[in-house]
This record gives sequence, C-alpha cells and structure tokens, in this order.
Amino acid sequence: MKILVTGGAGFIASHVVDRYIALGHQVTVVDNLERGRKENLNPQAKFIELDILSPQLSDVFSEGNFEVVNHHAAQVSVVYSLDDPIQDATTNILGSLNLLGNCIKHKIKKVIYASSGGAGCGEPQYMPLDERHPVNPLAPYGVSKHTVEHYLYLFGQNNGLKYVTLRYMNVYGPRQDPYGEGGVVAIFTNKMFHNEVPTINGDGEQTRDFVYVKDVAEASVMALEKGEGQGVLIGSGIETSVNDIYSSLKDATGYAGEVIKGPGLVGEVRSIYADCSLARDILGWTPQTSLDQGMKETVDFYRNFS
Repeated sequence: MKILVTGGAGFIASHVVDRYIALGHQVTVVDNLERGRKENLNPQAKFIELDILSPQLSDVFSEGNFEVVNHHAAQVSVVYSLDDPIQDATTNILGSLNLLGNCIKHKIKKVIYASSGGAGCGEPQYMPLDERHPVNPLAPYGVSKHTVEHYLYLFGQNNGLKYVTLRYMNVYGPRQDPYGEGGVVAIFTNKMFHNEVPTINGDGEQTRDFVYVKDVAEASVMALEKGEGQGVLIGSGIETSVNDIYSSLKDATGYAGEVIKGPGLVGEVRSIYADCSLARDILGWTPQTSLDQGMKETVDFYRNFS
C-alpha cells in the first residue's frame, strides 16, 4: 500500500512507520519537526517537512496517490492547550480538517486517526473505562482531539470516508520526548541517568494505563484491514501508580538520589485504566509487552539518549 503518515517523525508515529515499512508498504511522512526528530525518521520513508495546516498539503496528496492516511500529527501538550486553547484548536482541529478535506478530494480508501483515551473522557465515572463512557474532557487538548472524531463520523456519513479511530491510553517507550510535561516514564528515566532529581506531581498515587509503543504501533497495522467507523481504546488494561513507575525505574537505572513531590497538575485525571476488549474484537489487537519488559527496553534506549 501507499500510506501517508502525518507526524511520522514523532514518538508513536515513527514506530508505526517502521512497522509499515517492515511489512513492505510505501510510506510518505509529513511532519513539521516542531516536536518530531529527524533521528526518528525511517530512511526508507519519503519525508516531506510540512505543517498539516499548509495549503501545499494538497500537492502532497496529488503526487502521492495514497491509499491510506494514518493521522498522528497534533499539538499534544495538555499544559500548552490550557495556556493557548486557540492554537491547540488551530492545529488539532483546523489542521485535521485540511487533511480530511484532502482525503475526500483524493478518494483515500481509509483514515486511521490517533485520538486520546484518557484526555478525551475526563475524570472517569467508572472503571475500567470503555468506549461507552461519556466524553467530558478536562483540558482543551482532549476537546480538540475528540472533536476530530465527530468530523470523521460526519465525513463518513456524508462523503463515504472510511476510518477507524485509535484512542490511546498512556503510551510509553523509546523515542518519547523526555523534556515535555507528558511521558512520565521518559522524563523520569532521562533525569535519573543525568543524576537530576525527578518530580512527582501530587502524591504519586494517581494511576494510569501504561501501554508500550510497539504494541500501539501494531494496532495501526491491524487497522489497515480491520475496523470501519469505530473508535477503540488502546491500552494495557492495567492500573499502575506513578509511585510504582518511579520505584521500578529507580531500580532499573540504579538511581540513588531523591525525588521531589510537587503540586498536582490542572486538567489531570486522578486515576484511569481501560477495558480494551473492543480493540480485540474489532481489530484482533491485544497488548503483548509486559510493563517490566517495556520498561527494560525503554531504559536501555535512554542510556545513550542525548
């Protein structure tokens, strides 16, 4: 297949690109490199440095003859979205509309959209979270990511656009940015290797559903052939506290320093984990990597990170 991957120099999407290329697909990456890294780019992918808001995106579609679009490009910072909700919406909503308009114009066979599980639902009314849970985001980021799901439904109904939405829980693993506010595994690991003191926001008993990035990439592989019109949660289905993550990483890195307890973050849910049985039923997807194994591979990556 000829596949366009937006945000393909970023953390999650670069792993998706690697899997697509390993399976023999022809992949074009569009990324503005605002958060993506050239080091993440697969050398066998065609790379175009471009923002998804650009009018030139139409030329990329005209020349690419793509069959599938995998859409990961986004503004991904919850804190930034709270500070500048207009820019968050501009990138995540208007940028996606520019992309989807081109998908319709150029008769793309399928769109795979990377959405948010936890940020989209807000504080869970029940757990494990499932796809029937009400959507009540606590930050503009969750609003903007979920809004695109409504546009996908609209274009599916009115224009016949086929799609599947992957609602990610807390993805971790190699290539995650250790300098942002998200990605506690990457942040802690990098700080420990540089003998810097990690900060746990709040009491550390907040829990998350941590899912390994290579398992997440497999969901995008399965979504090439399966799923139509659904949104499915992609997670481990296991609840793990930030304190437990810290303790595991301290052992794995040999960190002998202290930890700072800081204030809790605005817009952050207290606890969340997912029931991912719908992803199993629709895509045939289940996570394959244990937290211990995923953490080991992540720690190995950050030993030499610069």
